[in-house]
Amino acid sequence: MSALRRPATVVITGCSGGIGRALAREFHARGCTVYATARRPETLSDLAAQGLRTAALDVCDDTSIRAFAQQLRADGAGIDVLVNNAGYGQMGPLFDLDSAALRAQFETNVIGPIALTRALLPLMLPQRAGRIVNVGSVSGILVTPFAGAYCASKAAVHALSDALRMELAPFGIEVLVVQPGAIQSDFGAAASQRVARAPDSLYAAAGDGIAARANASQQHATPTAEFARRMVDAVLADRVAPVIRLGNGSTLLPWLARWLPTRLRDRLLSRRFRLDRLRP
Repeated sequence: MSALRRPATVVITGCSGGIGRALAREFHARGCTVYATARRPETLSDLAAQGLRTAALDVCDDTSIRAFAQQLRADGAGIDVLVNNAGYGQMGPLFDLDSAALRAQFETNVIGPIALTRALLPLMLPQRAGRIVNVGSVSGILVTPFAGAYCASKAAVHALSDALRMELAPFGIEVLVVQPGAIQSDFGAAASQRVARAPDSLYAAAGDGIAARANASQQHATPTAEFARRMVDAVLADRVAPVIRLGNGSTLLPWLARWLPTRLRDRLLSRRFRLDRLRP
């Protein structure tokens, strides 16, 4: 394990709001050089005013990724920490979800972060040190109804992080996966706008259960600033854990996924999200 350079240069995706914005501010407060990125750079004007470096970056667009990598090279930036945070939650029954929506979920949450990591890795290798931080979710461990696409994408993030951790270790690069629980953000509101609804859905009677799942992450949620402080503590520590769980439910929900009998877990989640209404 190689020591992280101090002060670190940090790249964060998805900084237009929520967790990404809070992380950008927290890393900056620790003296790091922060590149805060988002698809719409105009959403980052307040961060730029505070002294952070900002840039347009769409992780689903190879041209955008190449342009950002070129900007970093022009700046002479050697990256110490890459935080793959950008993502969203596609909600709704899988049967109501068309293939385009399913592909879009994986393009943003899975393929995009790997494409960005591949493009920026050459800026980390010369130091023979650095940390790649992939933001997963406890939803990738405890799968629920009406969030199948999102849960699957985060499970893929966890698996890819495991592989990357082993593959990049010989080059001094550490790979961490953060699995947040319920964190205060605009995730619920955004997820509610992305609910798949078929006009003749088999799940019409469970509509309020679908809405409840879209907003579940905002119930008893950990304040975003507190989450960011604890996550930055963990990421910048001299010794880091490969899996970091933070926020309300981040310990309990994986425990339930591991230890509850499958049929009992299915019954409890079906009742929680109103699938029991559909039984004959």
